[in-house]
Amino acid sequence: MVEISFLTGSDRTRWEVLARGHDAHGGVERGDDAYERTWRRLLEGGDRAIGIGARLDGNMVGIAHYVFHAGIWGNARCYLADLFVDAEVRRLGVATAMIEWVARDAERNGFPRLYWNTLSDSPARALYDKVAKMNEGLVVYTYRREAEGDLASSRKRHQG
Repeated sequence: MVEISFLTGSDRTRWEVLARGHDAHGGVERGDDAYERTWRRLLEGGDRAIGIGARLDGNMVGIAHYVFHAGIWGNARCYLADLFVDAEVRRLGVATAMIEWVARDAERNGFPRLYWNTLSDSPARALYDKVAKMNEGLVVYTYRREAEGDLASSRKRHQG
């Protein structure tokens, strides 16, 4: 049976192993300071960043990070930013249990809309297609600032 709970200080070492596994799986490289900063944010929870751990037989085998935020039209939302399960225990219901746990927590806290992103070729899509509805035709853009500075600097260069 999967046991899920909020992260606590004693989870730090195993959380980082799983967080680094998540990043390696996604081809993301981060410095040690990023893990430390994120860990503090998850434990403090002041900016609504929340972390949970999933355990099988007392061993943490999965993590999820999510954040509550307002919607422009009043529809409060919960964004599932990260979900990762140790490869050795995949397909045992851990990810499903974490998604359902996050959905219940979001609903309890007044944030009924849960959403997340994934890569189009992600193997996890088989699960996501079972537990969620995909918005066909929705294209997600992420803004990249110019290497030379921020948007205001860019405007000044183009205007001036």
